[in-house]
Amino acid sequence: MREFLSQIFDPAYAEKLFEWFITSGLRILLILIGAYVLLKVLNSVISRIETAFSKRRGAYMSALERERRMKTLTGLLRHVIFITLFGVALMMVLKELGMDIAPIIAGAGILGLAVSFGAQNLVRDIISGFFIIVEDQIRVGDVAVINGKGGAVEEINLRTIVIRDIEGTVHIFPNGTITQMSNMSKGWSRYVVDVGVSYRENIDRVIDVLEKIGQDLSKDEYYGTYILEPLEVLGVDNFGPMEVIIKCMVKTHPLKQWEVGRELRKRIKNKFEEAGIRMPTPLTAVGYAGDAPPDADGGKKARSRRGEEEGH
Repeated sequence: MREFLSQIFDPAYAEKLFEWFITSGLRILLILIGAYVLLKVLNSVISRIETAFSKRRGAYMSALERERRMKTLTGLLRHVIFITLFGVALMMVLKELGMDIAPIIAGAGILGLAVSFGAQNLVRDIISGFFIIVEDQIRVGDVAVINGKGGAVEEINLRTIVIRDIEGTVHIFPNGTITQMSNMSKGWSRYVVDVGVSYRENIDRVIDVLEKIGQDLSKDEYYGTYILEPLEVLGVDNFGPMEVIIKCMVKTHPLKQWEVGRELRKRIKNKFEEAGIRMPTPLTAVGYAGDAPPDADGGKKARSRRGEEEGH
């Protein structure tokens, strides 16, 4: 301890330490400050580009579509910039501390080569994620079905895609394992509803009522803003066991098809009741397990015996 304290208060050591501070120490401080300032500047530039792009007008892409796409790209770009700046700054600091960074760089290259051979799944995931982002297949905020699991997309990374289903369960898919992906909210959405009516109803009258419901829904102050094209009644689509199926569909803004569809179903039910249009009601037959009920003759004989006893 004494030797350490004596070394610290030694004028020669203090002079060397001061010299290091005004040379390498100052450069390390400048490197850290420069990396921090550069990171802030680049983040600010990315935010301005995101704002400018979201304000652009174009018929090919709605404001919500542009916002989701830019959120996906800028989030990924920020991660790449942070990792790159951190790596470069770390190498420069190590060099100022007197370490030979050439073996580190060479070792990183060898390690990267080894990883490329040993972690083929990781490389596959990254390459697949790159093409998913570049081709704009899916974005943060979309609703998608991936490998049979549906939900809202919360994160898109080079290696994984994270979605959350309606129950709140989070599903994580490595990009290389995605064999089927369906985007339910890209550009526009559509809600399809099958309306079943009794065989006794006049189909032309039912179609007229459905078209009137669609017109009223499109004129609604709230739901009309979400509808891109009014309700289209395609006509009779199928004959069921108890009903005639009429297929209808409405085109909406992305992610609004379910809200508009629920309101459409409610209006169809209420309007059909007002117009006296009958919708089929499923019938359920109830059976009894165990002992069989008495046959018809047995029942008649039992009733006859009871009648005779009452007569006596």
